[in-house]
Amino acid sequence: MTICAPTLLELQRAVRRDMLGLADGDASGYVVADGLAPQARLGIYRNTANSTLLAALRLTYPAVQALVGSEFFEGAARLFIEQCPPSSALLDSYGELFPEFLARMPEAASLVYLPDTARLEWAVNEALHAPDAKPLDLRRLEQLNGADMQAVRFLPSPAARVRESPFPVDAIWHAVLSRDDSALANINLAADPVWLYIHRGPSGVEMNRMAEGQCRFTAALLAGRPLHDALVDVPDAETSVWLAHLLASGCFVDICLSNEASSQAIGRQVT
Repeated sequence: MTICAPTLLELQRAVRRDMLGLADGDASGYVVADGLAPQARLGIYRNTANSTLLAALRLTYPAVQALVGSEFFEGAARLFIEQCPPSSALLDSYGELFPEFLARMPEAASLVYLPDTARLEWAVNEALHAPDAKPLDLRRLEQLNGADMQAVRFLPSPAARVRESPFPVDAIWHAVLSRDDSALANINLAADPVWLYIHRGPSGVEMNRMAEGQCRFTAALLAGRPLHDALVDVPDAETSVWLAHLLASGCFVDICLSNEASSQAIGRQVT
């Protein structure tokens, strides 16, 4: 009887299933005992993999951990790891669904602001680890004529995000990470909603509050809508000032035109 050796891909998939504790995972048949049972040997690697994923979640969600405590966070994180294993080897991209997991967790239901705080932390994580990109050269705008200005679109920086919440999650985030118990105690959860512009500047990730109209305008531009359309939706005299702020902060890296004759990007600068 001839026994075919597994291919490298088959072996990798079997070990991955075992590392993630999947029901169909059994790589023990490929492991030499050598003084230690195959499952025990695989268990060492499984524990290392789980510990690595737990550490990644701790790094991404430090404010959430501070709010719920280390023991609760670890329990929630391990459940999340079990239900939502990683699909990529890039640890910085792991944990995107953790805020939604917390929102469905009965044990966290009393902390109504927790999922939005986690969503904010994920946005900060994305901005922090986004690829580097050169800001838009504003001289490109000088090359546009009146017709072009009707069709111009801004290509967003990979490190730019907008978030909104009915809770002052930015104040919660700052107070928790700075360990300012007094500021945390003075936060009014029933205060007005917040709209946040998150981006990575020269000194790291920055977070600014903005008005609701500014948020809608920024979100429209980040989604690729033409500047003219975004301005029609938000006819605020201060919008031009806010656009200048976005441009100065490096929110955009390039421009393109929405008409067919000028569909190519003008002077791409992403690195």
